[in-house]
Amino acid sequence: MKIDELITKYVKGADRVIAEIGEIPDEVELNNQEAKTVFDWAKRYLQDAKYYQEKGKLETSLTSVAYCEGLLDALRLLGAVEFSW
Repeated sequence: MKIDELITKYVKGADRVIAEIGEIPDEVELNNQEAKTVFDWAKRYLQDAKYYQEKGKLETSLTSVAYCEGLLDALRLLGAVEFSW
């Protein structure tokens, strides 16, 4: 799989998960504001991935979407959100 195809795959997956989560629920048992901040960072990394992909900076794009996925996984592992890849 080419790097551009890989980026597109990861961006679509991250887009879907962020849309599915929507918001961090208020009943999360960790610091709610910190969870919301991490979710915001994930959304920003996803936007960066899309931007850099459009600019042809594919390595940077792939790195950005990987960071996004890592933050989303962290929120899931902490029990703040539920989703599957």
